[in-house]
Amino acid sequence: MSPAIVLEVQTHYKEEELLESHEFHKGVQHLCERGITKVPRKYILPALDRPIFPKKDGATNFKLPIIDFAQLQGPDRIHALKSLSKACEEYGFFQLINHGIACQSILDMIEAGRKFFELSFEERSKYMSKDMRAPVRYGTSFNQNKDRVFCWRDFLKLDCHPLSDVLPYWPSSPTELRQAAVNYSKETKFLYIMVVRAILESLGLAETTKDIDENDGDHHIIKEFQDGSQLLVVNCYPSCPEPDLTLGIPPHSDYGFLTLLLQDEVKGLQIQHEGRWVTVEPIPNSFVINVGDHLEIFSNGRYRSVLHRVLVNPSKSRISIASLHSLPFGSMVRPSPKLIDDANPRRYKDTDFASFIEYIASHEHRSKNFLDSRRLT
Repeated sequence: MSPAIVLEVQTHYKEEELLESHEFHKGVQHLCERGITKVPRKYILPALDRPIFPKKDGATNFKLPIIDFAQLQGPDRIHALKSLSKACEEYGFFQLINHGIACQSILDMIEAGRKFFELSFEERSKYMSKDMRAPVRYGTSFNQNKDRVFCWRDFLKLDCHPLSDVLPYWPSSPTELRQAAVNYSKETKFLYIMVVRAILESLGLAETTKDIDENDGDHHIIKEFQDGSQLLVVNCYPSCPEPDLTLGIPPHSDYGFLTLLLQDEVKGLQIQHEGRWVTVEPIPNSFVINVGDHLEIFSNGRYRSVLHRVLVNPSKSRISIASLHSLPFGSMVRPSPKLIDDANPRRYKDTDFASFIEYIASHEHRSKNFLDSRRLT
């Protein structure tokens, strides 16, 4: 083959790759709408990173510790706090039941999220942005500007604080989305604050969070959480023709303080527990709550953020809604001084959201690499 023909073929392949890359940035939903029957190369993981599906599905099904929110508010609070502490130390995850959020609010939020991803690509793409601080952002993969292999996920991220400032930027279609997200964000924020109070108490940072003196430091901590950041992430995992070649989200930990995750009835969430990947059994009308990197730092390593990932399904699409919470964007996250002593020296550097955003903008987000960058050796 002559050099001119070789050059022409190479140029053709590069043009094809550029065209493909442009299509991938439009999202998985867009690919599926075009009727693909195979997973494109851009989504195929290296063999060692691919999920292994056991022959017997029940072999890896896993029940997380269950925390009854009603018990946390009643006379069994001390027992419930011990269970909460054990779950955060040993699993980094728990399922919260009897949380008090109305079923209708949950159903409305899931349905509104589902309808957003059923909009035309032209409508969805209005909210595409590379600005990670944008009040609304539609995108795909994990970090589509850095990921070498894309993951089988599209997302809609809604900044929720302060609501009055960000609400005008939220999508106006589908018509029910704004109101459903407003109601849901308010209810999950209240629930988060109540769980944070219990976590502070379980760490021994307050004798009783119900009777905090407004002049002491513990009240200041609660005030910071009340004024803290909240991000709603509606995840869409379309059905996948070859689910053993890719993942909805690769192994990672969450960067905030706590994440309240709402799943639909389709299984997909896996956590790493005792060296193996286990699939979390969805419990209807419950929240999966997990420790984030900021809580690991704040607790000086006593409560640990845990790696988790998402499988995709060959026949069913899946919707999940994550409400990510932490301190205000401008706050510094550091180990609580009350949890540092000679036996438990300080284990982490101070950090803030600016450091995190700068890090993930320039690195591929894998495992717990951001948190590892904050460790003191």
